[in-house]
Amino acid sequence: MSEAADWWGTAVSRIEPDVIELRGRPVQELIGRVGFAEMVWLMLRGDLPDPRRAALLEAALVSSVDHGPHAPSIAVARMAITCGVGLNNAVATGVNLLGDVHGGAGEQCVELLEEALACGDTAATVARWRARDKYLPGFGHRFHSRDPRRDPLLGLVERAVADGVVPGGHLRVAKEVEALISPVPMNIDGATAVVYAELGFPAPLARGLFVLGRSVGILAHAWEESGQGRRNKGPLPPSIRPTYLSPQTPGPQTPGPQTPGPQTPGPQTPGR
Repeated sequence: MSEAADWWGTAVSRIEPDVIELRGRPVQELIGRVGFAEMVWLMLRGDLPDPRRAALLEAALVSSVDHGPHAPSIAVARMAITCGVGLNNAVATGVNLLGDVHGGAGEQCVELLEEALACGDTAATVARWRARDKYLPGFGHRFHSRDPRRDPLLGLVERAVADGVVPGGHLRVAKEVEALISPVPMNIDGATAVVYAELGFPAPLARGLFVLGRSVGILAHAWEESGQGRRNKGPLPPSIRPTYLSPQTPGPQTPGPQTPGPQTPGPQTPGR
């Protein structure tokens, strides 16, 4: 019995008859008193944040909620719901597309900032990263010449640094990277990476927290699609047929990442 109990030992929650404790706090003391961002912090970190840190976390979560149905995670959820699956399946389908390329740049950007901060040479760090890949995670965008989410998030971090709420090292390094690769600006992945890193979240949780925020948009789009009456919605309208490539005809060369809309010179990473 003890061996089985130890097998599932956890400090996250305690569930017994008439008892629900989350990180040692009775749930009835949390309901109505703690906001969702504070709850996320509690479950991941084991304590409650002060109001300023909670506000920073919430701002980052809000900023990541949605980027339209051209985002693969949103598009696939909308397609999934028309196939007769439930909302939970549609949301899971969207979340499952949040990988290294679509959804992972925030995690990678935290790693970049941590490395630059540790070595003390941002230029050398950027050179090492660009020797492996010309695209720096967290910088540049396919659609925006300047990501509209960047300035509000960084403004909150700047005020938090000025007030001694967070240290400011990751913010400083992120701005140094941005200056080094100018005119390519920071995107949402970079801005949220700054927030999460300044709050002390390790890099893998930057992706996990992005998934939490984006799940709201995925749910909203799946719910909207469920009311539009389509069945078996595919990636193209029925009037458009994919180009047929005969066995004798070489396929088109796969282009590199495109930058439709406002053209921003320099390396780009697909925005989310």
